[in-house]
Amino acid sequence: MTFLRRRPARPVPPPPRAEVRPPPELPAQLLRRLEFKVVRRLDGFLFGDYRGLFYGPSLDLAEVREYQPGDEVRRIDWNVTARSGRLHVRQYQEERELTTWLLVDTSASMNFGTRRVLKQDLAREFAGVAALIVTRHGDRLGALTFGPAAGMATPRHGRAQALAVMALLSRQAAPGPVSGDRTTLEAALTTAGHLMRRRSLVFVVSDFLEAVPPGGRGWTGALGRLAQRHDVVAVRISDPVERALPDVGGLRVRDPETGEELWLDTSSPQVRAAHARLVEERDSALRRALRAARVDLLDLGTERDPVGPLLRFVSARRGRRP
Repeated sequence: MTFLRRRPARPVPPPPRAEVRPPPELPAQLLRRLEFKVVRRLDGFLFGDYRGLFYGPSLDLAEVREYQPGDEVRRIDWNVTARSGRLHVRQYQEERELTTWLLVDTSASMNFGTRRVLKQDLAREFAGVAALIVTRHGDRLGALTFGPAAGMATPRHGRAQALAVMALLSRQAAPGPVSGDRTTLEAALTTAGHLMRRRSLVFVVSDFLEAVPPGGRGWTGALGRLAQRHDVVAVRISDPVERALPDVGGLRVRDPETGEELWLDTSSPQVRAAHARLVEERDSALRRALRAARVDLLDLGTERDPVGPLLRFVSARRGRRP
């Protein structure tokens, strides 16, 4: 009867312990860290010229001159060109007081990350760096967040305003259904267009996972209308896992915004190839939409700090300046 003997129970490994992340830094702590570890590294590069590096032309016309190689096509003055028979461009002066707006995505998809930080943490780091640079030059800073914890900080000067913006970005969503009309990218861009009466520099910080509607509709249309009056920069926050699916076997994935779950066999070359195609198509659609709206793209990844990508972005902008 030995075959009826009960087998000893196989030891069951304990479930993996959930990773305990440290609590988010307080706004003042975050600004101090960024000031010492990031902004000081940028000082030698940005000193004395930060406005010209970030800002495009203002609305104050300085002169109309003949076209030179490298001038932007959008600066061509077609009336003067028609009268003179030669290409002329408009040259603008920098405005005395500049205003910068941060439009920051706080939706559930930003609460993800597999490397150094979560996407929402990287968005806060970029916002903190921008806030420190803008306010210490005496310019005004405002912020608008879109997502479950949507809110706004009206433009003001000084370090206190930088702290207020960081506190806004740290705000947690209230439990319950999401309400309000500033919870989507399109609604945030439209609201920003109504709020900004003076020409401003606008950073739109998001993972841009929202589908790109064709034909300049939806949020791409709102972005194009905003960029007609303001200098807009799209700051895309992404994680390496979103760009390339790792080969880790069976994996259950969950959409943080809809709650929909899906089981994926990431060891399948077909699955990884299909994911790569989707990523490439989404990236191409986004870049086409930004080019059509004349909006520059700054790419930041959760695997690295923002200094390197920021310096490359500034160098590219500097190279395009007339």
